Amino acid sequence: MEYTANDTGTPNSGSVREKVWNFFDNFKGDKVIWMIVMLLIIISLITIFGSASSLAAAEENVTRLDIFFSQFKLACAGMLIIIVIYNFRNLFLIKAGASLGFIVSLVLLVCLISGIGAITVNGATRALKIAGQQVYIFEIIKVAMVMYLAWAIDAYKADSFRLPKALAVLSPKLAFLEKPWAKRLFYIYLPILIVAGGMFKGGISSTLFTGLIMFVIIFLGGMPKREIFGALFAGICMIGLFVGLHAATGGKFIPRIGVAMNRLTLYQEYKTIEEENRQAMVEEEHGRTHKWSDDYREAIDRIRQPESAKLAIKEGGILGKGPGNSTQKYSVFAIFSDYVYSFIVEESGLAGGIFILILYLSVLARGCMIVRLCDTCFAKIAVAGLCLLITGQAFMHIMVNVNIGPLTGQTLPLISHGSSSFLCFSVAFGVLLSISRLARKKLDAQIAEVSVENGTAEEDREDSEDGEAGDYNQTLS
Repeated sequence: MEYTANDTGTPNSGSVREKVWNFFDNFKGDKVIWMIVMLLIIISLITIFGSASSLAAAEENVTRLDIFFSQFKLACAGMLIIIVIYNFRNLFLIKAGASLGFIVSLVLLVCLISGIGAITVNGATRALKIAGQQVYIFEIIKVAMVMYLAWAIDAYKADSFRLPKALAVLSPKLAFLEKPWAKRLFYIYLPILIVAGGMFKGGISSTLFTGLIMFVIIFLGGMPKREIFGALFAGICMIGLFVGLHAATGGKFIPRIGVAMNRLTLYQEYKTIEEENRQAMVEEEHGRTHKWSDDYREAIDRIRQPESAKLAIKEGGILGKGPGNSTQKYSVFAIFSDYVYSFIVEESGLAGGIFILILYLSVLARGCMIVRLCDTCFAKIAVAGLCLLITGQAFMHIMVNVNIGPLTGQTLPLISHGSSSFLCFSVAFGVLLSISRLARKKLDAQIAEVSVENGTAEEDREDSEDGEAGDYNQTLS
């Protein structure tokens, strides 16, 4: 079929390519974000199918194909969430949901701390059993608190908090709640400290990462710098208090603190024990077989996953081993989730690793462009916060895989295996696309309005010139 284009550059009516063109042109949100979402989901499906050997071996009567179809269903659910949120006609529903972010986070943390439906995974209590499903609540809290802070900062600047005014009317003693500092304290700073404190028991790395994102958001929101650093100092003091109580109780208070401290000294401990064993081996009689100590074997087991992940990256080379040729997927237990980046590099090489970096950096870059289109404080803070969350978590995952930072359990957004993380980041991308669509729609309407006004002014000017020319000709007559 012959392909031609009209004056506007779009394919002519009746061609197959026109239908394809129109299909993609109808995506009114940021098209680069749409492309990134599609690519991440495709990469996720390919990666999970190739890396799920250990996951399939750990479960009875489960094959890699079963895991692939499970991830495919999850991808479809994620796309459905994105499309539903993308089609919101205005920001009302998004803002309404964002206003409940702190309440949702608080309820989940209370259930986790009190043990209601709590599940311990790998020695950490960070999941709840909801409707028969295992839900990692920290993934929900990350997105919920970013959205809540966007709503709170917007409401503070617009002076639209209703509760302080209602309480001040009920009792004059509560009139101080209407003061700006009180609104910032109760609506912004205290929620951050409460959520960070509640998360600390289940995961220190998640607490520090989420807390850092929240402080960056309130900094971008224009809160007083003295108060921001004051809240940051309060958070540091709270961490110091928890660490002190952990030491005073012999490790019984928040055992995860001991795990985090061990991870920081993991390699040093391994090297020390290795050197001690080598010295003992040298001191033994010649020809006798040396028996490595149990401490050394335990130290090796603790570094087996990060070392295997580093080995996978090294063996990937420039172009990788090719699909299905990974060997470290049999050594790294969580290579389909916590170490999925190392698997990608092993099979696709440095080229594939750089491509993943470009995708997440593009999210941050496009977020900056979307912020410039937004005309409300809520939209700007929400977009900036979500882009920082997505890109920040991706780089935290990558840093762990290349052994730059301490071990954490952070997933790679929209790629790693895990329903809670995948669906929560689907919500995040849905909000980004919805806000970008609404912002672009409003901008196009303003441009059209200006064009109409300019066109009307031009017509009036031409009519005026024609009238003046007629009067001049009549005078000459």
